[in-house]
Amino acid sequence: MPRQPNSHLLRRGRYSETGRAYLVTAVVHQRQPLFREFRLGRLLVAEFKRLHDAGLVNSLAWVVMPDHFHWLFDLNHSTLPDVMRQTKSRSTLSINRARCSRERFWQRGYHDRAVRAEDDIRKMARYIIANPLRAGLVEHIGDYPLWDAAWL
Repeated sequence: MPRQPNSHLLRRGRYSETGRAYLVTAVVHQRQPLFREFRLGRLLVAEFKRLHDAGLVNSLAWVVMPDHFHWLFDLNHSTLPDVMRQTKSRSTLSINRARCSRERFWQRGYHDRAVRAEDDIRKMARYIIANPLRAGLVEHIGDYPLWDAAWL
């Protein structure tokens, strides 16, 4: 029997707090590795930058993997659902335009984790940007083009 998606459960009990750091992950529909195409990954990065420049978030670290992304940020003048809605909807428009497509781009929902005061945020950032190494996509992080961290 096929597994039923549980994205609706991700929203249960979700609360966002201004000034708190969050680690969010979102996955491409059917885990298609569309971000292997660098230009599509850069369109997503442009949305991260737009939200950062608008002051809604303070981006700390991110990595765009072939079929998903991880983004660590401080939430400033918005809510977590609004940031993710904007990120996913605006990136869908720009990416589908670039692909000449009208297909669904993202899986429903997203995973989020509020960073606790006792968490080492730089350690979390290093873990995030090391994803391409652990996935075997590159041998050196400098060889992977779709990541950044505020401390580098």
